[in-house]
Amino acid sequence: MLPEVLGNFGGLRLDAAVVSCTGSHYLLTPEGDRALCAELSERAGAPVRSAALAILDTARAVGAERLVLVSPYEPWLTELSHAYWESAGLTVDRIVKIRAGARFSPYDVTTEELVAQVREAELPEDATLLFTGTGMFTFDALAELGRDSGRVLLTSNLASAWWARDTLGLPADGPDAHPLLRRLAERTGARGRTSDRDGTGGAGRTGGAASGRDGAPGPAAVAVP
Repeated sequence: MLPEVLGNFGGLRLDAAVVSCTGSHYLLTPEGDRALCAELSERAGAPVRSAALAILDTARAVGAERLVLVSPYEPWLTELSHAYWESAGLTVDRIVKIRAGARFSPYDVTTEELVAQVREAELPEDATLLFTGTGMFTFDALAELGRDSGRVLLTSNLASAWWARDTLGLPADGPDAHPLLRRLAERTGARGRTSDRDGTGGAGRTGGAASGRDGAPGPAAVAVP
């Protein structure tokens, strides 16, 4: 289905595309995910990245080797996510399970619930937090949690925006970059490109705009749900 979706932009030629879904890509493993994105990139004529691989790119860029996984998923999907990151070479030190009320429901988690549950976990000050899932609202929560400490805060959509800007040669600390992207740049000093390291990245042509529910912009690329 993805090749057909990517081919449905008519005369709009894309610079890049992000597949804004993580859950289905956990089933592929990182190796399978890279192979799929390489195939999609070749067929689309522009670099294509999954949100999961964009997270790995961003984690590499900020030098993260260990993660605290902040997950709103049902336990079985959290375990798939955990296995994906571990098989990619990242160590998951801890999992913070996020609930919407009494349920696991990524789309229903409120900012207040997310912030409260992360704070209640009393995480180390030097932890790198990965808020997984493209469907969970994280924009305001990250702004709030960012005032608590200097922790590295990553989300699926923030990482997708990072990758899109990197692929298009737009620095994360540029004047038009979102404050959450500039926060990452300020804390890591990351300036270089990460997108070509496994052969599925690189800049393309002209395009639209990437989107994500956490509000982090990614100019000149498209997000494909």
